[in-house]
Amino acid sequence: MKKYLYLTLLLAACNASSNETEQLVDASLSPSEWIQNATIYEVNVRQYTSEGTFAAFETHLPKLKELGVDVLWFMPIQPIGKLNRKSEGDTFVQDLSNPNYNKYWGSPYSIQNYTEVNPGYGSVEDFKKIIAKCHEMDIKVLLDWVGNHTSWDNAWITENPEWYTQDSTGKITDPIGEDGKSWGWTDVADLNYENKEMRKAMISSMKFWIEQCDLDGFRCDVAMEVPTDFWNEARVALDEVKPVFMLAESEAHKPDQFKSAFDAYYGWEMHHVFNKLYKGEVKPAEVIRVMRNKDSICGKRVFPMNMITNHDENSWNGTINERLGESWKTMAVLSYALRGMPLIYSGQEAGLNHRLSFFGKDEIDWDAENAPEYFDFYKRLNEIKEDPSFAVNSPISFNEEYENKDFLIINRGENQEYRIVLNLSKNSWQAVGHDIGLTNGYNTVSEFELGEDGKLGSWGYLILQKN
Repeated sequence: MKKYLYLTLLLAACNASSNETEQLVDASLSPSEWIQNATIYEVNVRQYTSEGTFAAFETHLPKLKELGVDVLWFMPIQPIGKLNRKSEGDTFVQDLSNPNYNKYWGSPYSIQNYTEVNPGYGSVEDFKKIIAKCHEMDIKVLLDWVGNHTSWDNAWITENPEWYTQDSTGKITDPIGEDGKSWGWTDVADLNYENKEMRKAMISSMKFWIEQCDLDGFRCDVAMEVPTDFWNEARVALDEVKPVFMLAESEAHKPDQFKSAFDAYYGWEMHHVFNKLYKGEVKPAEVIRVMRNKDSICGKRVFPMNMITNHDENSWNGTINERLGESWKTMAVLSYALRGMPLIYSGQEAGLNHRLSFFGKDEIDWDAENAPEYFDFYKRLNEIKEDPSFAVNSPISFNEEYENKDFLIINRGENQEYRIVLNLSKNSWQAVGHDIGLTNGYNTVSEFELGEDGKLGSWGYLILQKN
């Protein structure tokens, strides 16, 4: 009989035996050790404080350390182009009757100079100082790298126009899809990766941040739109300076990118499954299918970054509350329970319930209602995530032979040290005995999660640890 110990924060205990389908990860192919149990945190410097500076953000580092995050991913910190900068919709600031570049800050992904810092944020030295402080706190730092395009007033355009994609008339284009149509990213110019000199300059720019600031790696924007052979070349060059961690904003688009260039990928499809689960459009079995499918395509050397929000999702598709409603806690637990690395976006740990402006200055409300409760919730999940059972190369299996298909039961660890039970439905279900495939019931039960009638409420969950 296997005895499970009740944790805290909506955790419970039980004895269990079940039918499992194993999904093992080859530990010999694991990425660097410091990423094994990491939680990554996305930093939106612009919106983090009223000042929107590195100096103002730096004061929040002790709180992030308390939260338990291991890696900070900074959205692009370079100067933003003014030419063709967007204001609202597809309108350029320059076309307004009264152009105001202080009001419309533009897209952070419109890079004017790869090796400089947006003066509104501070300086290269300020960023270097933050990285040094993070390293003292045992926190790694990644920089968002925009390799697919630049702003229209990047010096490269005038000095080396051949470094850019051009149409039949010789005009530089914005990013164009395979169908020959513009993506609508008219505020940026598309780079030409057939040009070897441009490639050298790009790699040199990436090396700058490692050599000058001791950066630990990159999150690479729309990585699938950049040729794999470039990423392979860049990875070798970067690792010669310092072993780095590489996260691709891509998943199954180009599987060959995960043979050597990247260590992790965006869990976009799984993220969409979370949204569909709340809408009742799919069943929990879809979670298992997607994870196994991605493992078969991308391989188990790499792993997904799992998330319930990020800067794109928040700004364009809605807040966590808008998309996930009362299921948000269960979906957050699921993002931690699955193989991979969970993401927390700026303000998520304070209950951010506002679509932050993508092109303008907007500020996170750190004093939102129940903010401390959100913080404690994610802090506890981060504590649990530090257990070896949740390492990216730790075994994961699912209990699939049970009657209630609204439930998802996940086992983590070499000896199933943890079991996560999630009710991914609006229904309230009896959560003991045969209803979740546990034949021996519970030794102790968290009454906060299970009512006096022994039911696991709608969107309820349990995290169980073997004694």
